[in-house]
Amino acid sequence: MLRAKFFALPLFALTAATMVAPAHARAADEAAEATTAEAEAAAGAMVEGWNIVQNATKSPEHKTLVQALAAAGLVETLSGTGPFTVFAPTDQAFAAVPQPMTAYLMDPGNKAALAQVLTYHVVPGTVTSTDLYAKIKAGGGKATLTTVEGQPLTFTEVSGNIKVDGTQGSSGYVTQADVAQSNGMIHILNGVLMPELKPVVAASPAAPAEAAPAAKATPAS
Repeated sequence: MLRAKFFALPLFALTAATMVAPAHARAADEAAEATTAEAEAAAGAMVEGWNIVQNATKSPEHKTLVQALAAAGLVETLSGTGPFTVFAPTDQAFAAVPQPMTAYLMDPGNKAALAQVLTYHVVPGTVTSTDLYAKIKAGGGKATLTTVEGQPLTFTEVSGNIKVDGTQGSSGYVTQADVAQSNGMIHILNGVLMPELKPVVAASPAAPAEAAPAAKATPAS
């Protein structure tokens, strides 16, 4: 099994307000512990000599991601040589996506849109957390990487943790970094990142492509 670095989530950090509100502090602590356990369970289930898809399939916290990869026809791609770096949302992160957007993306007729969302979580090459921190520092507090989908992700450091921002207000924090794969790297993410979805050309002029619903995917709590 692999060991990976865990990053405590700043949104669960104790503040002066929570210190004077013990009930709220306890709730935040419990949520942070649940997120910690989720990330550790996912990383702990992965095998170093396996590829990204094999390990995602083995992870108890990435069932939705695996289902989505199969639905989008990306299993073979992410099983390839790569290398790829995947920011992998957990099941809890996917559960936080508004239901209309989830229904739209999982509709077989919107396979291309689902592929856009999933490849927006993938960057070429092997990018470690050390690389990300260095890029953020070199960029004066912000770094961008172009995804396989073609649109960029923005990275910042918040209270020592890596925050990843997509479009449409979507974001997530890396909760477990540097989970090495035989064909790249996985960083476990507590949010689903949304690109600006590109229109899909309809097969027939009489059947225009359905517009995607607006969505703001927020980190799971």
